[in-house]
Amino acid sequence: MHKTGEVVKIFAGNASKNLSRKICKELGLPLGDAKVGTFSDGEITITIDESVRGADVFIIQSTAPPQVNNYLMELLILVDALKRASAGRITAVIPYYGYARQDRKAKARDPISAKLVANILTTAGADRVLTMDLHAAQIQGYFDIPLDHLLGQPLLADYVRRKNLEDVVVVSPDFGSVTRARDFSSKIEKSSIAIIEKRRPEANKTEVMSVIGDVKDKNVVLVDDMIDTAGTLCQAANVLIEMGAKSIIACCTHAVFSGPAIERLEASPIDEVVILDTIELSADKRFDKLTILSSAKVFSEAIKRIYQNESVSELFNGK
Repeated sequence: MHKTGEVVKIFAGNASKNLSRKICKELGLPLGDAKVGTFSDGEITITIDESVRGADVFIIQSTAPPQVNNYLMELLILVDALKRASAGRITAVIPYYGYARQDRKAKARDPISAKLVANILTTAGADRVLTMDLHAAQIQGYFDIPLDHLLGQPLLADYVRRKNLEDVVVVSPDFGSVTRARDFSSKIEKSSIAIIEKRRPEANKTEVMSVIGDVKDKNVVLVDDMIDTAGTLCQAANVLIEMGAKSIIACCTHAVFSGPAIERLEASPIDEVVILDTIELSADKRFDKLTILSSAKVFSEAIKRIYQNESVSELFNGK
């Protein structure tokens, strides 16, 4: 892993400790010695107890619930501390990029927070960003530094493919996820796609209108990039069952699971919810239907390629 005269080091904030340990295990590296805590007034304190001078440093930190803003500040202060300690290059590894849904002005005087976060990361001193399944692909263009955008979909599709289900239809919960559903379908053999047409009267509330495509007597795979309150997913599942679906598996990369999400998913006709570990879940957010797949191998391979100045593009397609 190491090059002559160069060192790679992995550090983690409090949001992604478990995933960081898995990535370090894949790479055969120790997790960097850094203490990330808070002062009595709530301000974040960082102590790095090893030299990073000239090192190729990777900071692994999702900006995820339940402490989105704290985790973002931890990441920024870690970047600043490592920059001031003369790290050679700093890559912010952000498995789940928070504020990604605020990617445009939906109405007058809205902020574009996804761009603001990109600016702050760059100003703090990050030289590169590595992330997975951005909610909006155009966020890649918000950065003036290199950004590598990994896909979690191949991991989820491989899991479904190994089930050897017959009569599979991949369903997009809205028109915005049609490309994602089509790509997912191409990765599992003998499957078609369908689309849920819905209208959203206000934030976090959806009204499912109809299903475009045949789902009767089919094994349905609902595909999305994240599950937040699970309202969209559960309403879609109810309609699919009404339309004659035989079974439903929900696949998503990021398990935000806010508000009533767990109750909704447990009460829904969804048979299995398959997610990746980009967001660490507390015990109260785990339930019997939940299957968690690890993204550690994909991230570790990307880190290795970035460090060795090799192409990362193959990983964009899940190869």
